[in-house]
Amino acid sequence: MRALNALNLAIRFFVVELGGLAAAAYWGWEVTSGPGRWYLAVLAPAAFIAVWGLIIAPKARIRVSKEAALAIELVLLALVAVGLAVTGPVWLGVAYSAVALVSGLVNYAFKP
Repeated sequence: MRALNALNLAIRFFVVELGGLAAAAYWGWEVTSGPGRWYLAVLAPAAFIAVWGLIIAPKARIRVSKEAALAIELVLLALVAVGLAVTGPVWLGVAYSAVALVSGLVNYAFKP
């Protein structure tokens, strides 16, 4: 079980969190043109970081129940996946959402 948890934490960091940042920036860049694309390419990942850091992270400033944290996480990651599917290849958004869902549920199961 420890190996599964360690593998899940690695996937969460490298695929879910960093992938979410990259996908949010990509969405911000692709969804508009002109100077506004720079703002969205910076603000979308900043919003992702803010929600993740304040509510979902292990040392989050805002404490919520385990269930609420999972719900917020899944909504945030679903938004990222939809943004990725809309602006990029659909298969990539679907694959990201599947990995994020499984990782979130495994993390929920191992969380004290």
